[in-house]
Parts: sequence; C-alpha cells; structure tokens
Amino acid sequence: MKRRGMIGAAMAFALAGVLACAGCASGQGASSGADKASVLDPSDPVQVELWTYYNGTQQQAFEELVKEFNAGRGKDVGVVVTSSSQGGVNDLAAAVTDSAQELVGSAAMPDAFLSYSDTASVIDGFGRVADLSGYLTDEEKAQYVDDFMAEGDINGNGGLKVFPVGKSTETLQINLTDWQKFADATGSSLDELSTIEGVTAVAQRYYEWTDAQTPDVEGDGSPFFGRDAMANYFVCGSRQLGHDVFDIENGTCSLNLDRATMKTLWDNYYVPMVQGWFSAEGKFRSDAVKTGNLVCYVGSSSSVVYFPKTVTVDDATSYPIELAALSNPTFKNGKPCSPQQGAGFVVTKSDERKETACVEFLKWFTDKEQNTAFSISAGYVPVKKDALTLDNLETAAKAVEGTSENYLVNLPATLDTIEAGVYANPPFKGGVEARAVLEKSLSDKAVADRAAVAAAVAAGAKPADAVAPYLEDAVFDAWLADFTAQLEAVIA
Repeated sequence: MKRRGMIGAAMAFALAGVLACAGCASGQGASSGADKASVLDPSDPVQVELWTYYNGTQQQAFEELVKEFNAGRGKDVGVVVTSSSQGGVNDLAAAVTDSAQELVGSAAMPDAFLSYSDTASVIDGFGRVADLSGYLTDEEKAQYVDDFMAEGDINGNGGLKVFPVGKSTETLQINLTDWQKFADATGSSLDELSTIEGVTAVAQRYYEWTDAQTPDVEGDGSPFFGRDAMANYFVCGSRQLGHDVFDIENGTCSLNLDRATMKTLWDNYYVPMVQGWFSAEGKFRSDAVKTGNLVCYVGSSSSVVYFPKTVTVDDATSYPIELAALSNPTFKNGKPCSPQQGAGFVVTKSDERKETACVEFLKWFTDKEQNTAFSISAGYVPVKKDALTLDNLETAAKAVEGTSENYLVNLPATLDTIEAGVYANPPFKGGVEARAVLEKSLSDKAVADRAAVAAAVAAGAKPADAVAPYLEDAVFDAWLADFTAQLEAVIA
C-alpha cells in the first residue's frame, strides 16, 4: 500500500531538519542505549512535545508519521508524541531561544525541536541540550552515515547533541533542453561542467554564442550559470583548495583568508558575474531558469523539486524543458567537498525518561522504511547507511505516492556528491553573522558592478572598455580588505 505523498512545497529548507524532541536531560546517562529503554513503561506512557518549522503538506506528513509511531512503536514502549509547527525556521529558532532563557511571555521548552547546529550551540550554552550519545549503542551509531553523526557532535568531544534525520547537499541542475541547442551549435559537453573552472569557461562561450545571434547589437549575450548559496561556495570552495575560511577550535574561530584561494574564488564568480556570464536574478536561481534567463545553477539537492518544467519567456512564448543534474562541480586542482545540509533534532535536557522517550521516537523515525519514505517525499536523503543507496531510494519511490520526477532525476548526482565528500563547519561564536557576510559581500558587489557595466554599455561604451576597470587586481584587493574587516568584526 502506498504511503501518502509527503513533500509538497518545502524548499531549500525543506527537510533541512526533521524532528525536534525537546525536554530531555542528561542527569542519569551512564547506562547504554539498550539499558535506557527499560525506564519506559507501556502502562505509564511518557508524553513528549516536539517543535518543528513544518507547515502545510510537510506538517501534515510529519503528523501522519507521529500518529503511526503513537499507534505502533510508541504504544508498545510507552511513549506518546505530540508536535506543533512554530512557523518558519527562523521563527522556531527565536521561539526556542526565548524559551531556553525563560523570557517573559515565552512558552515552556519543548522536549525536542528541529535545529541547525548554530542554534543548537546557543541553546547548549544555556545548559539546556541533552547529550544523546549515551542513548545509542556503538552498533546503533554505526548504522548512521559517519559525516551526519559527526555534525551532531557540536562540541567536538564525541557527544551527540543534534540527531540527524534528513540531509541534502548541492547539485548542478540544468535546463537540458536549452543546453542541447547550445551544445549542438558549439560542440560543448556536459563533461566540461565537472569543474568550477569548466563552468566558467562554458559560461563565457555561452555568452559569446548568444551575443553573436544579434550581430548588430554588441554585448547583449545571455548569462549561463548562477549560485543559490554563496556562503557554501566560500566554505566548501576554500576547503577544496586546502584553506578553510573558518579555522574553528573549541567553538572559537580564526580566519584563514589565503589570498590565492580567495583570488580563485573571485575569478570564478565575480569575474564572470561582472561580464554577464553568470547572474543572480530572482530570489532563487530557478526563477531565472523559469524565464529562460539562465541555463543552469548550483542549488540545494532538496530544492530540485522546484526546478521548472516550463520556460515562460512572455505571455505569448513558453515551452517545456527537461531537467538534467550533475554532481556539484569541484575546482580543477581541488579535493571534492560539498555542503552537508539539513537540520536535526535537539533534545532538551530534562530527565532520563523524557530523553529516552525522545530518542525512541528519533530512532524509529530514522529507521530505513520511515526515513526513506519521508526523505523521498521531502526531497532529502535518509541518514542511515543501509537506506542511503540508489537502489533503495529508487525502489521505495515507487511506493511513495506523488514522488517528484525531478527528485529521481537528481538522485544519482546527489548520492555521487555525498560520496565524494560533504562538510558542515562546526558552530562558533558569531557564526550566523559570519555566514551572512559570506552570503552577501561578494554577491552584492558583483551584482552592483555588473549593473554599472551594463549602464555604461547602454550609454554607448564598448563592453570591453566598460568592464575593464572592474577586472583590475586593485578591485579584488580592495574587496578582500573590506571582506576581511567585516568578518573580523563579527567574530571578534
């Protein structure tokens, strides 16, 4: 019997995290995971409340699983789960932070809540996060993907304070229909898109090819590529090149802004952006694909369900397109590294029965059958090794009603990217603010400078003359100095 489709409209944050069991403590956690389960009693069930940021279809899907647990495993062991959505991801983070501080007007802490590591670290600083490492046996821990479990060790001491429930990474998502027209005309190959430098070279070729189609108008070529998350580009791109932007030890960050590394990042984003080969149009790059103003972009693998099926140029012109997906490109001389994304559940420190009850639900939720079905519906991938296979996911997709075709097209690229290597930097003081600097600094400058170049061309300047001042090394050095100062200010 088919499970009801669970995904729907959740986007980049979609399944970023799954569950949050709050209200669990650490006080008596010396026994093994198997021993702890004995504190539960079916005749005296423990009720736990979870906070999520799910809404609409996602929330309904999650509640269906909660009902399934309560009627089955929960009834057998003596656990009753209730859940509620706190709005969006930022709303949930704010609500749980207020609760942890017991601010006037705030609700009591839930027993568990969905969270990213940065928020979890803040709550942990208030002494309100349970360490779940003692609630699982070594054999149970070994069932989960190592990198996913490692991200939950936010203090780097072997603990588990964020329980993984669903993950994603980034892939290169392509309008194959428009790509094929370009490839047939220029001899371009998808293989060229395996490296970041290759993407840049193909983007230049595409711009020149489209520019040549209107020989009477110079400099009106079309952009080829864009990125949804600039912070990921900095964190993972610099790591690929051997220099982490953030050198984090014991929750303290020092910067490692190697000039050659930063210049490579600049040359493969700012330089093509300011010349019109890349673009950052729309809230998400899929917006520009939908209007035919972009051929491909790097975005969250979970967001592929929103990749358009049609290009709409204007009210009179539209046509269907086909999706293709490739692994996240890597710098030519770099070691593969892509972002590890997806929130997990944090259990609130309370007493052993509450914490055990939360863990019972989380272990059930992340078992192969439940986690596979939920992940497919939400655009994520499951967190256990036996579930994270192409065969399992493709087979299971046939039993999940309404499985996204885009999800299945993107799935091999997602798994290949994860296998090549994923990374999530540990939380640190000022981390949220530092990531905001990564997200905006280079992107905002590139957009503004591209607009200035376009205005100069519109005023009669030759494209090469208009862009030349922006390609000087002095422009890069000035940006790098400002970038450095911004980051130093937020981590100080």
